[in-house]
Amino acid sequence: MSEYQYYEFQTADRRLSEKEMQELRSYSTRAVITPASFSNEYSFGSFKGHPNAWMEKYFDGFVYVANWGNREFQLALPANLLSAETARLYCAGQAASVREKSGKLLLTFRSEEEPGGEWVQGEGILSSLLPLRAELAQGDLRGLYVGWLLNVQAGELKESQTEPPVPPNLGEFSSPLSKLVDFLRIDRDLVAVAAEASPRKQTGPAEREEMAAWVALLPAKERDELVVRLMAGEDVTIGTELRSRFSRSRTASNPIHEAPRRTVGKLLAAAETFRAQRQRGEARKAAEEKARQEHLAAIARQKHLDALAGRELELWTKVEELVATKLPKSYDLAMQHLVDLRDLAVRKSEEADFSRRLAMLRETHARKPSFIGRLREKEF
Repeated sequence: MSEYQYYEFQTADRRLSEKEMQELRSYSTRAVITPASFSNEYSFGSFKGHPNAWMEKYFDGFVYVANWGNREFQLALPANLLSAETARLYCAGQAASVREKSGKLLLTFRSEEEPGGEWVQGEGILSSLLPLRAELAQGDLRGLYVGWLLNVQAGELKESQTEPPVPPNLGEFSSPLSKLVDFLRIDRDLVAVAAEASPRKQTGPAEREEMAAWVALLPAKERDELVVRLMAGEDVTIGTELRSRFSRSRTASNPIHEAPRRTVGKLLAAAETFRAQRQRGEARKAAEEKARQEHLAAIARQKHLDALAGRELELWTKVEELVATKLPKSYDLAMQHLVDLRDLAVRKSEEADFSRRLAMLRETHARKPSFIGRLREKEF
């Protein structure tokens, strides 16, 4: 198996300058570089940059995929959009971790499996995951909780350790969140059990009037400063920052009931129980479906034989004609007719007559090994 490595970086709130793009080009002559991205695929050699350093300096999202099982996803947010203290409650291991650098909060998720497992092409993955950044900025912590489950699955946490707060609507994944679970290969049974303690919360999109009322409550000096920053182009994340603060304000004004927190050990045990129950249910449904299909097939078979009843001599003649052609396809069709003749004979308790006719057929065409082989395959 040839080597495959894929690296992709993207920006979310800014565009790369010409100078920055030239800096990136110095690391690779084959990479696809745009004002918003860098991507490259390696079948030999290796990436000469440093993902952590690039995320700190240039980009907001990063994905790495290798065909020997390694996968990595990074997100960068301005530190004022997500509390580092909150992020560390969830991402406090090696599989899911958080660091602060250059005014950014950087989240890293790593999944490693032994070679030989299923691997994916990297193109398109980052674009499907990057919207998680906006979800986190608006106070949706489900992505962080998925990171905590990744640490649980990786065996990095003690069984006595208690889970962090379970975010609302964990059982109703957005498309990016579902793709993150799949990309990190997190056990869906573990996710389902974790979601049992997740409160349901319905928060519709904010109306313009609601946003206007919230803005009106901001101190006048702060509003003026925000407008000046926007006009001066000093900070392209002002809109994201305001939406984040507004979302947190809405959440704070609508508190939710928090379920009792569980330990890592209890979650893992519950996931095993859930998996066993799911598998039993799936096996039962599969057995029921198999029985249904077999019943329908039996009915169809009886109808088919009903239509052939009384035409046995005609079928024996067709068999002789088909075998005489010496063509493989004709042999196959002859086998189908012989199966029909056998079943018709069983219906009429005339198995001895069928066996006699079959023996004569076998003797007549004994020098046709392909045909005789087919008879053996059908156990005639």
